[in-house]
Amino acid sequence: MKIICIGRNYANHAAELGNQVPERPVVFLKPQSAILSHKHPFYIPSWTQDVHHEVELVVKINRLGKTISEAHAPRYYSEVGLGLDFTARDIQSELKAKGHPWERAKAFDGSAVVGDFVSLEALGKPIEDLQFTLHNHEQEVQHGHSGDMLFSVNRLIAEVSQFMTLKMGDLLFTGTPAGVGSVHAGDRLRGTLEGREMFAVNIR
Repeated sequence: MKIICIGRNYANHAAELGNQVPERPVVFLKPQSAILSHKHPFYIPSWTQDVHHEVELVVKINRLGKTISEAHAPRYYSEVGLGLDFTARDIQSELKAKGHPWERAKAFDGSAVVGDFVSLEALGKPIEDLQFTLHNHEQEVQHGHSGDMLFSVNRLIAEVSQFMTLKMGDLLFTGTPAGVGSVHAGDRLRGTLEGREMFAVNIR
C-alpha cells in the first residue's frame, strides 16, 4: 500500500505559500509508516519548530490499474475520506531552498492522519461537489470544496497511473485548500466531510 500525495492542487493554497500554480500535478509519496490512525494523538517531533496542518480529501483505490484513462478513472474508487498531511514547514522551506526533496518534511512517522471512509453512494453527491472542513476545537481553520481543485480526482488518477501502478488500498491525498497553519500542544483537530465527522486528533 502506498500513499500518493498531490501538492498545490488549490490555487488559494499555492498563493498563501507564495508558490506558482503548477501546469501538471505535483506528486510526492509518503510511506505506509506515515499513517496515523485518527484514534491516536499526534506528537509534534522534537526536530521541527513549525508543523502545519493540511486537511485533504482522500480517495481509496479499489482495484489494480495502470495507464488509466480519465474517462475510466471513476471505476477505480467508490469511497472517499479525509486525512491530514502534517508538514514540517520549517524543514520543507530549508529543503526547497537547497533544491532537495521534501521527504524529511512530509514523510515522517505519523505525518498522514487517515480518518474514516464513506461511499459516494451514501453521500449522494459526485466527487466534484464535496465540501470539507477542518476545525481546531470549535474554530474553523480550513474549508475546501472538491470542485475547486486545479486537477480533478479523475485527472489525478489518470496522471499518476501513467508512472506507477495503482493497487487496491492505495490512498490518494488530493491536496489542501488555503488556511494551513501551525499546530500546538493542546490543539484538537476535527475533520468533517459533508457535515460528517471523519476524524478527530489531539495534538501533544
